[in-house]
Amino acid sequence: MKTLLDFLPILLFVGAYKLTTIYIATGVLMGATVVQMAVTYAIDKRLTTMHKITLGMVLGFGALTLILQDETFIKWKPTVLYIAMALAMGIAMWPMKKNYLKLMLGSQLELPDAVWMRLNVAWMLYCFFMAAVNGYVAAYYTTDQWINFKIWGYVFPLVFMGGQGWYISRYLGSDAPASDVAESDKTV
Repeated sequence: MKTLLDFLPILLFVGAYKLTTIYIATGVLMGATVVQMAVTYAIDKRLTTMHKITLGMVLGFGALTLILQDETFIKWKPTVLYIAMALAMGIAMWPMKKNYLKLMLGSQLELPDAVWMRLNVAWMLYCFFMAAVNGYVAAYYTTDQWINFKIWGYVFPLVFMGGQGWYISRYLGSDAPASDVAESDKTV
């Protein structure tokens, strides 16, 4: 249910674009994101920082797109969002000595600190990669091609998350001490 809720705004955006214009699709994206966050809040009784940032960026970049009648803003929103996520994880990890992923998911997953560190670095690199790919497509391709990239580009997160799941699966339910698990990870 939550996965569908996460993908619903982008699906509605693409559908609206295919049937109408980028500007109507942008309005649909903005409305769908507000509804998505309202439903998320009703279920969880809170919004995560990432939810708030996403909502703010969709509404901000969407408003700029509509007010200025310039599709460039909505096309660059994912790039800015990915860069912001990567920088937030990096700043939390190095100067602040905190692991953003562990803060978000630590109550749901029990993993050794070394694994959390590797996951955080992997997500940072993934976010920079996705920012670069979206930025390239937004800059050098038509809006139709960018929309098609948005549809077929979901292969990237699915493959990445599948890889993350495979990587952490060997640590789930392990009774080995964290130091043993971290040491065994070095040999793989």
